[in-house]
Amino acid sequence: MINFNGQITEPTAHSLSINNRGFAYGDALFETLKIAKGRVLYWEDHYFRLMASMRILRMEIPMNFTLEFLEEEILRTLNADKTGNTSDRVKLTVMRQEGGLYDPESNAVDYLISIQPLPEVLYRINPDPCKVDLFKDFYIAPGLLSNLKTNNRILNVVGSIFAAENDFDNCLLLNTDKAVVEGLNANIFMVNGNTIKTAPLDDGCIKGVMRKQLIDIINDDPNFTLIEASISPFELQKADELFLTNVIQGIQPITQYRKKTYVNSVAEELVEQLNKKLFSN
Repeated sequence: MINFNGQITEPTAHSLSINNRGFAYGDALFETLKIAKGRVLYWEDHYFRLMASMRILRMEIPMNFTLEFLEEEILRTLNADKTGNTSDRVKLTVMRQEGGLYDPESNAVDYLISIQPLPEVLYRINPDPCKVDLFKDFYIAPGLLSNLKTNNRILNVVGSIFAAENDFDNCLLLNTDKAVVEGLNANIFMVNGNTIKTAPLDDGCIKGVMRKQLIDIINDDPNFTLIEASISPFELQKADELFLTNVIQGIQPITQYRKKTYVNSVAEELVEQLNKKLFSN
């Protein structure tokens, strides 16, 4: 089922206009959420990221767009699905309403909620190999707009095609300063001994919700030191571990970058801490 502005219908019963601004101009934001046992994980972090992003894009935030209202709409859509899944993937899209060309006629918004089942409730390390390389055809611009989850994901699309053509499981994206920023669908962390490094937001990476969770976990662990600093491509082959993070996968260890192979012991430990923090109650 999908939910468009509060109306829940079958996906086949709803269509978007060709004048939809998310379609025509990428004038839209989205949040990808994980639901486990009827609970929206990290909902407050997602909500406040969405509100901040709407303000940056000068979208009008409706008075009823409260934390409680949007969560209720997500769960209402989930309950209408009647699949009985214990875990689901939700995409919440907010788009500026139709009208205008580059200059919109209104800053009012529509919202769309869609749901897909997921196989796992707990986060687990995927045992499959994850081979990556750099994607160097196009670059991310450092700055605030690159931190936002907008519908403008063409670089990620082209990078994903490149990965498939070259038998890579993911690719690492660079910014215009040639620093490693993130994966195609995830933030990146690099481990050297007890030091864990991730790209800073100023370099242009997505302001990931799972990135925030892991930063908090690492900062609370006396065994590790977290650094937010630019990552040079030359550092990758010197690292003990590399792993990618997003809310759906949790942590995905990188097993190979060029001729370098990696262990995943820190990733395993962090996944255990992540699940304990989430599901201990």
